[in-house]
Amino acid sequence: MLLKKIKSLKCNNCPDFDDHYNIISEKKKIEYKINELFKNLSENNLQLLPDYNQRVEVLKYLRYIDDNLTVQLKGKIACEISTADELLLTELVLDNFFAEFDLAESAALLSCFIFQEKSQNEPALTSNLEKGIARIKDMALNLADIQRSFNIDISTQDYVASVNIGLVEVVYEWAKGVPFKQITELTDVLEGSIVRCIVRLDEVCRQVKNASRIIGDSSLYIKMEKTSELIKRDIVFAQSLYF
Repeated sequence: MLLKKIKSLKCNNCPDFDDHYNIISEKKKIEYKINELFKNLSENNLQLLPDYNQRVEVLKYLRYIDDNLTVQLKGKIACEISTADELLLTELVLDNFFAEFDLAESAALLSCFIFQEKSQNEPALTSNLEKGIARIKDMALNLADIQRSFNIDISTQDYVASVNIGLVEVVYEWAKGVPFKQITELTDVLEGSIVRCIVRLDEVCRQVKNASRIIGDSSLYIKMEKTSELIKRDIVFAQSLYF
């Protein structure tokens, strides 16, 4: 009886039965894989949930989002920044940090967010650059303490140390127009690393410029635009290099 019912199904008379069967079979396999992925994802999410909730509380405390998880002004600014530490750079932007520094100094201080390698050379810094670095590190220390107060597993020492001054002097001199060969003599960092840092620095300038548009800070917008123009020159931005 069952066999008779199966044979009477219209699909048995379909000229494309094999093709249709393969399509449905493949669809079922994909659906099974999707369900398995969702299952695994849910298990992973449960493990990450406490950390997620703690970070949400930090964002609420810093007023990046409100109690309804709606993104606020600070959050919108942070969304524009992806190449550097979003929280740290957002706090500095809103603290009117860059107003106290000229174009070359701004470029040099932004390099602290980009450069991640180690250098044995101690950079020769102007008093104003030292002042700027101290302010960045103070802000980093404050943010680290806030995150730790919400039980986020973060090393205050490592977070502050992530403000890397290894190429501050190099970028400062580059923005002032010093030839590339001369700036490479200021550090033990490889030429390729210097190039990559400056290229990424241009991207950070663009992101801060976009952030300044959100808060209506025309002075910062112009400063980032001009800073970008200063560093985008010569061999560093030759298309054949590292691209």
